[in-house]
Amino acid sequence: MARAPKSQWEFGDDLFKPSEIRAVLSVTDLTLQVKRVLEKGFTSVWIRGEISNYRMQASGHAYFVLKDANSQLGCVLFRGQGGAQRSALRDGASVVLGGDVTVYEPRGQYQLRVTQVEAEGLGALQAAFERLKQKLAAEGLFDPARKRPIPAFPRRIGIVTSPTGAALQDVLHVIERRFAALPIVLVPVRVQGAGAGAEIAAAVARLNSWREQSGVALDVILVTRGGGSLEDLWAFNEEIVARAIAASAVPVVSAVGHEIDFTIADFVADLRAATPSAAAEILTADYVASARFVAVAVERMRRRVHQALGARREEMDDCRRRLHRVHPRRRLEAQAQYLDELGEQLRRRAGARWREQSRRIEGLRRRLVAQRPGALLIAARRNLDDLQQRLQQSVRLGLKRQRQRIVRAESVLRLLAPENVLERGYSITLDPETGRVIRDAGTLAPGRRLRTRLARGEVSSVATQVQPAADVPE
Repeated sequence: MARAPKSQWEFGDDLFKPSEIRAVLSVTDLTLQVKRVLEKGFTSVWIRGEISNYRMQASGHAYFVLKDANSQLGCVLFRGQGGAQRSALRDGASVVLGGDVTVYEPRGQYQLRVTQVEAEGLGALQAAFERLKQKLAAEGLFDPARKRPIPAFPRRIGIVTSPTGAALQDVLHVIERRFAALPIVLVPVRVQGAGAGAEIAAAVARLNSWREQSGVALDVILVTRGGGSLEDLWAFNEEIVARAIAASAVPVVSAVGHEIDFTIADFVADLRAATPSAAAEILTADYVASARFVAVAVERMRRRVHQALGARREEMDDCRRRLHRVHPRRRLEAQAQYLDELGEQLRRRAGARWREQSRRIEGLRRRLVAQRPGALLIAARRNLDDLQQRLQQSVRLGLKRQRQRIVRAESVLRLLAPENVLERGYSITLDPETGRVIRDAGTLAPGRRLRTRLARGEVSSVATQVQPAADVPE
């Protein structure tokens, strides 16, 4: 910004002072310098007053005026600031506000940018809260050792809350969604205002008395309400409520306010839940987990059944392979192969014997020819002819015997073959499911399905009467 060569006043850091050089400031410059001075000198201030002209914009920002008997101050509370006490802001409310002094430049107006809100008298309530907390802690009401576990699967729960509050609707909605079959006993009470604490304590005692007199299962009591200011939640900070919860024979769950809110009832209860919905989720958690386990168990059982069937299928395949190895046809084939080997050996031995005898005869003949004895030659020829005949006869007899032996073996094998047994009128009864041969009637029961193999074709039947071997007359 250009400066004039002369000025009557010069604006310093914290005051105006005369100067021989005159500086002409724009409205924006002056506003910015004033803003710097205010924001530097007035940070984290606390101001008490009464709210008026309270306006909540669609953006979530709140604008209002804080006033006392003589002055007023514009205030802005941006969205997300103020915490749980933000609900205390309304026209006519007496509050204590914390924040920083700043300047709204477009209007040149100083204002309080609010960051913390306390209702008037909050300090006294907080002090009373701390005194009661220390007293009950000294008596051991907060001791974790005296707190009882919450039943995993409550059969019935009692609820102490306002019948028209959002907390009850949240709890019912969660229970209906997660485990709608859970029975609920509602004891309606006021949850704020004078006498509310006495009603809450009486409701807890009433549920305990009803459980003892009726004998009906009541496994847990839920004491709950929605969020609010410290004054709104004060009924749950009263000593009568704390002692009623401590004296309860039924485990008590406390779910008061929002997650950041803590009450005396939370410290005394057997379990503290952050919100009413969280309490309902805790009470139904094991039901939900059980439902998930059952859903997973079904799939797990299906997999195990498939695995078992696969194992049985492998066993059946192994049995089929073993049966194939020991089948009578395999034995017949082995015996036939053995007969072929015997026949081949017989032919080889007969040929070798024939060749050996031929060589011997040829040697004798040569010896006879070399000696040229006529009579011996004739006798030898006769003897040779006789030996040749005997040899041929012996060979023929041996071959005949071997052939007869082979024929007898083939006849025996054919007689032992299952097909020949079936041809003689016999049959084979099998189990249609396993394919195994049934040899003992004692293993059957009436109504058992059977498959009977004949020489030609098969018959399916059902056993109508079973007579074990011990009962069959000789």
